[in-house]
Amino acid sequence: MNQGKYVLSQIVEFIPRYQFNSYVEKYKGNHRVRNLTCFEQFLSLAFGQLTHRESLRDIVTCLESQKEKLYHLGFTHKKISRSTLSDANNSRDWRIYRDLARTLILEARRIYFNDKEFSLDLDGTFYVLDSTTIELCLNIFKWAKFEETKSAIKLHTLLDLKGNIPTFFRITSRKVHDVNILDILEYEVGAYYIMDRAYLDSRRLYEINRSGAFFVTRAKKSLSFKRLYSNQVSKELGLRCDQVIKFSHFYSNKGYPGKLRRIKYFDEETARYYVFLTNDFNVEAKTIADLYKNRWQIEIFFKWIKQNLKIKTFWGHSPNAVKTQVCIAICTYLLVAIIKKKLNIKRNLYEILQILSVSPFDKIPLAKLISEFELQSLEDHPEKQACLWDS
Repeated sequence: MNQGKYVLSQIVEFIPRYQFNSYVEKYKGNHRVRNLTCFEQFLSLAFGQLTHRESLRDIVTCLESQKEKLYHLGFTHKKISRSTLSDANNSRDWRIYRDLARTLILEARRIYFNDKEFSLDLDGTFYVLDSTTIELCLNIFKWAKFEETKSAIKLHTLLDLKGNIPTFFRITSRKVHDVNILDILEYEVGAYYIMDRAYLDSRRLYEINRSGAFFVTRAKKSLSFKRLYSNQVSKELGLRCDQVIKFSHFYSNKGYPGKLRRIKYFDEETARYYVFLTNDFNVEAKTIADLYKNRWQIEIFFKWIKQNLKIKTFWGHSPNAVKTQVCIAICTYLLVAIIKKKLNIKRNLYEILQILSVSPFDKIPLAKLISEFELQSLEDHPEKQACLWDS
């Protein structure tokens, strides 16, 4: 089927072109453009992501070295100018690629809906919410300044544990506190939202409860509460208490006037105690502890995307260029995830990306290339880390 097509061409075939063109039209991305269309811009930056290019000049040099192949990859011109690519990153509306990422998210969630890799025997949809900070150079990215000597942005992400698919992301200033993202999310009835202590806010948690969704979060040491009654626990499972409580602090109780469940758990692996709060009173206490343990998947996702895609070294300095690069990095991650599932590839995402990074100009069907490629060393990939409770 893909005989004679370059690997990079086969990858971009998984992009829904009709939707992509509609986003370009919506934001007038190709208005008065003669030399580099929005799709060619995406293709250039996706190539840079897949092959770990360090700069725009690096991307252009590598593409020009294969100029006879560019037409077959989707480029209409054999000459790609670094300045034209830089101008496109600074001026083309980054929301084109944000909306493309949202479309790829819907496709990835559809094909991973019945994914069996999530081990807990519990029905529902499970999300992990967290953020990662991307440090920037203050002298270059002055618009992202948040302290006297520091500059940075935040990538807020909601990760679906079925397939580890980022279902929501928002790029903000470093000054934006994590808890504010709870005001933006639309909650699904019956879904679970797993968060760390940064998201502990009584009023916002009560909004999750009122929406018909469930939350699992860590309690702060300073938590003031009144115990209403206790359930029996199995201490051999690591459980220490399972209580029904109410906030006793005036403002906390005003924000969350209902009951909560407080679970204390001792983890032998880390030799630490953990206290969880949830509004689910029906599932086993140990299941709540296991749910929170899966929060580490988002830390693995952040580490994976930082190590294997370019979001730590930026190819442009304007806010639009930075957001464009982050959105295309997420699109690249989603494309790899979609390819893995649709082609029924058994390798993990790290291995697939390593193979694609050295094969963009090969003429081999993707499934055959990825399945038969021999990697010399897989010792350092992040999916072999131990699952920890928190960062």
